[in-house]
Amino acid sequence: MHNDKPTLPRRKFLGNLTKAGLFGAAALTPGALTAATAMAATPANEAPAPGEHAFLCQPYLQHPMPDGMTVMWLSNKPTYSWVEYGETEALGSTARHASAGIVDSYNNLHRIRLSRLKPGTTYHYRVHSKEIAEFRPYKLTYGDTITSEIFTFTTPALKPAEVSWLVMNDIHDRPESIPHLTGLNKDPYDFVFFNGDVFDYQEDEKQIIDHLLAPAGKAFASSKPFIFTRGNHETRGKYRRELANYFDGEYVFDRTWGPVHFTVLDTGEDKPDDHPVYAGIVNFDEYRREQAENLKRIVASPAFRKAKFRVVMMHIPHYYSGDWHGTMHCREMFGDTFEKAGIDLFIAGHTHRMGIHQPVKGQHSYPIVIGGGPKDGNRTLIKVKATEKDLKLVMLKDDGSEFGKVELKSKR
Repeated sequence: MHNDKPTLPRRKFLGNLTKAGLFGAAALTPGALTAATAMAATPANEAPAPGEHAFLCQPYLQHPMPDGMTVMWLSNKPTYSWVEYGETEALGSTARHASAGIVDSYNNLHRIRLSRLKPGTTYHYRVHSKEIAEFRPYKLTYGDTITSEIFTFTTPALKPAEVSWLVMNDIHDRPESIPHLTGLNKDPYDFVFFNGDVFDYQEDEKQIIDHLLAPAGKAFASSKPFIFTRGNHETRGKYRRELANYFDGEYVFDRTWGPVHFTVLDTGEDKPDDHPVYAGIVNFDEYRREQAENLKRIVASPAFRKAKFRVVMMHIPHYYSGDWHGTMHCREMFGDTFEKAGIDLFIAGHTHRMGIHQPVKGQHSYPIVIGGGPKDGNRTLIKVKATEKDLKLVMLKDDGSEFGKVELKSKR
């Protein structure tokens, strides 16, 4: 989100269940914590004792599909890791990841795809990480094996009649907001979508674990998948390129899930590419142009045209976000296509001002919903549920009260 003055420096769903392609300090709003201050002020994920082999976070779920789910986690020592899973707590099946004949090993970040699963089926699973104490060319020595508790997840149905999801945005290195906001929801849901600016900027792996993966795992992500796309603050900091490694997907994607076709775009930074704060190492205008061309292909696809509801989610809204370069370039690149294609709903963040903006003739013919954040009293949880006939969105404030809602009937 943009939160300084102009004079200052300032991600696999499937499309019909088929893939189209998913997945520096900055001045902050007065009163907001910087990433470094937040790290010091917020209790960190409990560190392992010296010499202890331990998980750095609970397993978290990615890339939900009717026939598969990705399980990811981190350990504090290099390991050989695998997942046990099955339709009962007896488990019975084992999965590991191999590429070109080599099984993943001697790594700390683990990503294992469970394939050939049944649609709409609940699975039990647990993860194992076996320490590799020594790895020589002709001798490998194992250490201790650590094992998680058993968790469950449910695969999406093949042709679900409905879909429900939660949206959070602009957490800004306040990890306590993740369990707080998800705890406001009392209804079933299929996945959680992080719509950018979970961080102020990316410094290292510990920040990603402590401020996203660990709190999300404890709150929901060991049993419900989450999907992540970047905000402008995820483009900042020396660890920004590594961030994508912690998700199974890309920042830009489209997918049909039941009655909804989702289009997710990566809006990039909010200032011009030649702004001095970027030191000549960004190229977001061209990145948005490439997405604009891909967007034209998406809206021409049968999956988009046949969907009962067409929903776009991205971080920077192309209206109601001032006249910053990022806002205006998003409007130039995407706005006309959204209008001509007839999208039904647009969900964003960025501004830190919660808002539900009804259609305005000559600008946008669809509701624009903008989540708030990051300070207490301004945080929001967006809940959406769609059936073949109706889509209902409710925005909750962080005290659990309702800020506003959108109710739509299918036009198709």
